Amino acid sequence: MSGTSSSHAQLMWDEAVTGYDFGPGHPMDPVRLALTMRLVEAFELDRAVRVVSAPPAGESTLRLVHRPDYIAAVREASADPTSADTSYGLGTVDDPAFAGMHDAAALIAGQSVGAAEAVWRGEVPHAVNFAGGLHHAMPGAASGFCVYNDAALAIARLLELGAERVAYVDVDVHHGDGVQAAFWEDPRVLTISLHEHPQTLFPQTGWPTETGAPDAEGSAVNVALPAGTGDAGWLRAFHAVVPELLAAFRPQVLVTQHGADTHFEDPLAHLAVSLDAQRHVAAACHELAHRHSDGRWVALGGGGYAVTDVVPRSWTHLVAIAADRPVDPASSVPDLWRSEVFRRTAQLGPLRMTDGREPEWRSFDESGYDPADRLDQAILATRKAVFPAHGLLP
Repeated sequence: MSGTSSSHAQLMWDEAVTGYDFGPGHPMDPVRLALTMRLVEAFELDRAVRVVSAPPAGESTLRLVHRPDYIAAVREASADPTSADTSYGLGTVDDPAFAGMHDAAALIAGQSVGAAEAVWRGEVPHAVNFAGGLHHAMPGAASGFCVYNDAALAIARLLELGAERVAYVDVDVHHGDGVQAAFWEDPRVLTISLHEHPQTLFPQTGWPTETGAPDAEGSAVNVALPAGTGDAGWLRAFHAVVPELLAAFRPQVLVTQHGADTHFEDPLAHLAVSLDAQRHVAAACHELAHRHSDGRWVALGGGGYAVTDVVPRSWTHLVAIAADRPVDPASSVPDLWRSEVFRRTAQLGPLRMTDGREPEWRSFDESGYDPADRLDQAILATRKAVFPAHGLLP
């Protein structure tokens, strides 16, 4: 452990999370995790937070979300990858089975659960697990590079500890379908996902009409963004939906997922968001946690497949914001870290902690609705679908 007991944040880290490795050529390259931690260290942020490793999630914790038969199937595939049962989503192109898969996935889940426990118990106001955010895993199946749904497990653990209202905000480019599914019938959990439109991206869910079960109407919120949406539109949508819903819901804890795959360099999706806008949203989530949940904030990573240029910088900003030690975007990236990037990947690392953008957006409430604008259509569709359930005008 490093840092001091007075730290603003706890950073969950165990080098063994890099064992979550689907193999050569798979987009989910664990080097992105190692390089993020090395960049955190290069900026000496590990001295500004408590760096802690939690134990892997055990069977009883995993069962808070996942079915026993699925956990058994993961264990079997982990012991013998050739025996993977594809009916559980294992041994597929997206989720190849690999030796030790259960242990690595349970370790990542354990970090998110440990983060939630630390925040709920008041040990720290903020906790970050950038190895987490594996939001596609379903109760009974692996999906979209995700074996165990650490985000859902962290929320389920908060409920088990006595939380009555937990808000989950997911800004990954892909719909947070697994977390939505886990709490579809639970009005104690508000899930908000901003993602590329399901017509153009996996998992083809996350329509604005998906609003929760009848007894939890309005608890699921989906903003389906047109492909090509950039900083101005992304930030307009975030601010048009998230703050008002959080104010109405009054969460006791805010859990956020910060997939970096909204970036314009990401190879797997079609949004055009900059690192600077991602940093803005991380800062906004920090501020919203202080405004609505007494500062209780659990921040997770997620997708992100520009593994050298984007992911480490984006999540280092996230850690810095949680630590209340924000990194100046104009800062140069330390040369030692760039040498590490080249050593590991034979690529040249980025030079600065910015894409050189200064994101600006127009407020939806102040600038009005443009019926011909596809982004505004998306925002209004979401507001019409869920705002009335929270006593808000669309």
